[in-house]
Amino acid sequence: MFAPAFPIETERLLLRPFAQGDYDALLAIQSRAEVTRFLYWEPRTPDEVLPALERRIADVALWQEGDTVACAVVVRATGELIGDCSLHWVSAEHRVGEIGFVFHPDHHGRGYATEAARPLLEFGFATAGLHRIIGRLEARNIASARVLEKIGMRREALLIENEFVKGEWQSELDYAILDREWRALRAAGR
Repeated sequence: MFAPAFPIETERLLLRPFAQGDYDALLAIQSRAEVTRFLYWEPRTPDEVLPALERRIADVALWQEGDTVACAVVVRATGELIGDCSLHWVSAEHRVGEIGFVFHPDHHGRGYATEAARPLLEFGFATAGLHRIIGRLEARNIASARVLEKIGMRREALLIENEFVKGEWQSELDYAILDREWRALRAAGR
């Protein structure tokens, strides 16, 4: 079993497990069309957010392949929950994880996603012993692609119209970083 040493503090953020009291903040994020535009699901209703929150509350450790660690991302100065950052265990055999993040649009463009994602890479490589962490996104999601590049991931593939999602063909960008590349970035102070 691999679990982060919560809470995780960065310069401006606190990453912690989700709690029942996070319902309103999660609803404010997940109910917005601009948030779900490039995700597999539509904006969630209040009734749909409750089971989503229950899943996030349960996602606190990697016990086996298929598990996820979900972090509520909170601004330290205000205590406001502004996002959701996660690491999913894709393959035990190949030691692969996948990073993901969703933030409230009012907090876009401030570097919060980059700041929250870095400790999840550290958890994945240093604690969970992953060999490779990937990030997959809809090709038009340029802001998320920039975040993955800022945390040291490289673009490996562009899959043209590989999925039919929300009534349209969508393309996928695939990013990745290996444990040795992450260690080299850390040694260089990045």
